[in-house]
Amino acid sequence: MRETIESRAGAAARDSVLVRRPWTAAERRVVLRGLYGRMVIAIEPIICATMFGALTLGLIFLPLPLSAHLPHRDAAIVLSPVFGIISVAFAAYAVIVLVPPVRALIHSFSPIFIVDGYLRYRKPDRDTEADSNGYVAVLSEERRTIAEWPTIGRGPIAETIRPAMIEFSYYGGIHRIDGRSTGVLPEKMSVLGVGSNAPRL
Repeated sequence: MRETIESRAGAAARDSVLVRRPWTAAERRVVLRGLYGRMVIAIEPIICATMFGALTLGLIFLPLPLSAHLPHRDAAIVLSPVFGIISVAFAAYAVIVLVPPVRALIHSFSPIFIVDGYLRYRKPDRDTEADSNGYVAVLSEERRTIAEWPTIGRGPIAETIRPAMIEFSYYGGIHRIDGRSTGVLPEKMSVLGVGSNAPRL
């Protein structure tokens, strides 16, 4: 626990000396459009969760038999758990769909950092996930690691360090390198943007 507290304190001290800027309205608009797209996808499971939830409550609280062969009490015992589970499953799916864009929107109120330092690529190690082909990191002028993220690609990555002007956020990754967008935030997106872009690093 002590090491964690000290590392957090060190990270806070490091961040306090970095140049930063707020997200622009255009950048936050891209995140909002991604959220709108996910909300469109989530409408169907929300409606299904509401419908099956209403059926569950109706079976429990409304004293109406479904048929002459299946009295209300038996119908409630047999069907209400099934409908309840289905309702919870649809609700969980809607939450899973909406959590990433909501988190992205929240993080858009944290700063974007600007570093005139170095960009480092390194090969995967034994802890690298299967869909990653290595790592990219932002280094300070003293070549100290500020942040590092896994990269996604098919081919092997070459280990290099090169100077660069870098804009990044801890949640989103590297936004720009020498003024050029990496694709983390697309330059253009439809009003109901759906999908993600692979960063061009």
